[in-house]
Amino acid sequence: MSARVTNIARNTSYFTIALIIQKLISLTYFTLYARVLGPADLGKYYLAISLTSIFSIFIDIGLSNVLTREIAKHPDRAGNWLGAVLAIKIPLAIITALAVILFVNILGYPPLTKELVYLSTIAMVLDSFTLTIYACSRGFHNLKFESISSVIVQSIILVVSLIVLHYGGGVRWLMLSLILASSFNFCYSLFILWHHWHLAIRPLWHWPRLKRAILLAMPFAGYGIFQRAYIYLDTVLLSKISGDVATGIYQIPFKIINALQFLPMAFVASLYPALSLYWQENREQLSTTFNRAMHYSAIISLPLAIGGWLVAEPLVAIFSASYTGAVWPLRFCLVAVPFMFLSYPIGSLLNACDEQRANTRNMFIVLIISIIMNLLLIPPLGAVGASITVVVTNCLLVILGLIKARAIAPHLWRWLKQFGQTILASLLMGVIVWLLTPHLNVFLVVIIGAVVYGLALLLTGSITVADVQSVMRSFRRRPVINN
Repeated sequence: MSARVTNIARNTSYFTIALIIQKLISLTYFTLYARVLGPADLGKYYLAISLTSIFSIFIDIGLSNVLTREIAKHPDRAGNWLGAVLAIKIPLAIITALAVILFVNILGYPPLTKELVYLSTIAMVLDSFTLTIYACSRGFHNLKFESISSVIVQSIILVVSLIVLHYGGGVRWLMLSLILASSFNFCYSLFILWHHWHLAIRPLWHWPRLKRAILLAMPFAGYGIFQRAYIYLDTVLLSKISGDVATGIYQIPFKIINALQFLPMAFVASLYPALSLYWQENREQLSTTFNRAMHYSAIISLPLAIGGWLVAEPLVAIFSASYTGAVWPLRFCLVAVPFMFLSYPIGSLLNACDEQRANTRNMFIVLIISIIMNLLLIPPLGAVGASITVVVTNCLLVILGLIKARAIAPHLWRWLKQFGQTILASLLMGVIVWLLTPHLNVFLVVIIGAVVYGLALLLTGSITVADVQSVMRSFRRRPVINN
């Protein structure tokens, strides 16, 4: 195994473990929020986060992607690129924060919602600069520090949230826990930047490099704006059309689906800088790496969709009887999971191969379709309408991406040969889950289903013993590239 392939495996393994822990912790405190706050206050809380999440892209405008890619290509220029990115982002952060405040006042949200948005804006700014610092680490093919921090951040939110809820604090205090965690993450990333990478937070006002950074970021910026709007605008539309209760109910499937995406996120975090290099040096390895990512994405996402559909009702019941209306929205969102997973490596491939404009165009098309469908379906169907939109638009995004990807490198379709085997294994698991769900606890059913699925993958040849051993070895290898 080559040095870079070894590093991809190791980075993916460690980052995956961190994301699993992070998402489990996140789901734990989300469950507490849902049970204690109820749908209305939960809707207000996540409306504030959704609004600031949309606006946050105007601080970064794709600069973190540029930073990762350029450092991966030219590590010796890391300090210059970081300085240029900071010089652009500092004024953008001030302008964006003011824009958020103006926006919520123009729309006339109630005082509590405004306060939550103001608090969330503080976390938004801190997180954006933290993202920039970790973009440097990703450019150096290192996800270790980001993995550690992600777990600590979620642990801080959980501990502070438990204290707040124990003493009867409301949503304002819960939002303060988010600010505290973001502050720690920012300080920790600064320490890593100084101590490990020997880089300084020093804006560099060098116009030629600023201009180049902005030009390189523009395709990423367009994609990021459209993507954030696509992900979070349905929550905003639900709040204005159907109210806080519908918004709170929709957060159940939204949070569950978001939690499931830790695996494609881990793939892309280590995949993107490697694909950038393969595009320049080794097109055959580019195809091999992409096909492996697509194959593993299908292996993981198909059982989640099928098994999740079958256990959706007992899963929703965990959050309390107030959220029974979330069962069908969750089922529809689960249908979209395989498309969501496959879109990650496709988007990463296009970005790494200088096809950012294609990604941007595809996301713009999907956003327009999403807005139209949400405006048509939310008034009569509420959260169900929003979830149906999620299925259609994610399917469309994959189709558009694959059309462009086939022209980039040879042999990009090898993963389809094993797709049928993965579907067969998933259906076998689905039958077992369907038979056991009425008789056993949902968590026990999930465990049994996972075991059955793993055996079915081996029997159908969708994965081999060598594949499993390769993943296990990745945890024991010393990193090949550290700086």
